[in-house]
Amino acid sequence: MKLTIYIITIIATVILIFNISKIDFGAPLSKDSFPAVVTSVSAGCTILIVSIIRISLKIRDLVK
Repeated sequence: MKLTIYIITIIATVILIFNISKIDFGAPLSKDSFPAVVTSVSAGCTILIVSIIRISLKIRDLVK
């Protein structure tokens, strides 16, 4: 499970960095930049959710 969490985190980070480089910061919600913005937000959410799962697994191990 730990390996899966780290792999998902790495993939989401790579997607986040790639899509941030594709955003036109002059008009971030324009036709060309909008998919990059949406994908960047979803990659950030993925990283947040996986971090919460990782912390909850650490807490579960400490309670046992």
